[in-house]
Amino acid sequence: MTITVTKLPVDPGPAAWNRLLPDPSPVQSLGGDVSVDFMVIGAGFAGLSAARRLLQLRPGARIAVLEAHRVADGPAGRNSGFMIDLPHDLSSSDYGGAFDEDKALTHENRHAISFAADVAKEFALGQDIFDLCGKINGAATVKGDQHNRDYAAHLTAMGEPSEMLGADAMAVITGTTYYSSGLFTAGTAVIQPAAYIRGIAEGLRQQGVHIFENSPVTALERSENWTATTPQGRVTAPKTILAVNGHLNSFGFLRDRLMHVFTYASMTRVLTANEIAQLGGDEIWALTPADPMGTTVRKFRAADGLRIVVRNRFTFEPSMEVDQRRIDTVARDHDRSFTARFPMLQGVSMEYRWGGRLCISRNNVSAVREIDTNLYSACCQNGLGAARGTLSGILAAELATQTSSPLLERALASPGPSKLPPKLIAGVGAKAVLKWQEWKAGAEL
Repeated sequence: MTITVTKLPVDPGPAAWNRLLPDPSPVQSLGGDVSVDFMVIGAGFAGLSAARRLLQLRPGARIAVLEAHRVADGPAGRNSGFMIDLPHDLSSSDYGGAFDEDKALTHENRHAISFAADVAKEFALGQDIFDLCGKINGAATVKGDQHNRDYAAHLTAMGEPSEMLGADAMAVITGTTYYSSGLFTAGTAVIQPAAYIRGIAEGLRQQGVHIFENSPVTALERSENWTATTPQGRVTAPKTILAVNGHLNSFGFLRDRLMHVFTYASMTRVLTANEIAQLGGDEIWALTPADPMGTTVRKFRAADGLRIVVRNRFTFEPSMEVDQRRIDTVARDHDRSFTARFPMLQGVSMEYRWGGRLCISRNNVSAVREIDTNLYSACCQNGLGAARGTLSGILAAELATQTSSPLLERALASPGPSKLPPKLIAGVGAKAVLKWQEWKAGAEL
């Protein structure tokens, strides 16, 4: 059996987090044919977590990871940098859901965050790269404030602590009076996503894992083993993990079951000393919106100084591509959101603008499965790429090595992504729902 890959990844705009880092080491592309024990396709959160878990379970195994672009230039390096532990469902009207399910999801997410914390410690990734500092849900409207209060009550019922912050406290933290309230929860890790991904990749290389960049898989063939073809050569392995998120469709699997969505971000130039003084507030902070369709904001320190990143807008893109016109249109929304929050920073321009691919299932479940003989998927992160991608990679590695665990059993017991309506209905419906939810978000956007 031969699978011809129908589409390769296309990522709009620069992966800004990666551009903030020193130039990476020279490209290590595949050159010729290689045989290994395990092959992983995709070097994002899922793929690299799978590779590390494989090493834990099979010390000394020969492992190859194939990445279509440079490490951290894909969706992992475009992430907002939140590894969120608590329930977070982009397909719902709020962050909460069914009580028992949310407790189970929280347990899963914390397992992934703990795994990531161990990675950060093992590979000496500093607090500037991985910081288990928690996050704030920032509210700017009466409706957003009620979202936070309802969410806090839901967390209390789950036995989870949280802290409500008033407008004055939010102004002290952020330097802006835009937010009327906030809800702090302590379990989220805030990361520099590109530095985290590059740090894992380098650590795994030092442990003997082959990570081949600029090596897109164009075909996958099964005979006695699996063989992946790239422009530079081939990799053969008895067992293969597909950690390609929505591009699972491009390999011919779960068609009509995955929704492809883009979200967008803009990052400022470095703030001057005068601008930092005008803004005030804490040196660094991280906010997700009280309304899931609102604006995420981070003030963070890069090597060259303090910057602010804003992320909002979601568009449904079945083609898994967007053009520069979409980036330009969304840029105007970002500028309005930034100016509304930071009127004292009107002279601050955006240095980077980009888009990132998400994959969402209609019933909000991931695809961790043996999808063909000795071929395993670690895909569909439902808007929580850092945490759920990490978890998917862990579980796919356990599945590939026949290692039983309660979390793997739960994943295998799930129904898998449910079938979507016919394409026309799904397309019109998804776009209408996104527009409606963004309109309802109001000033939270």
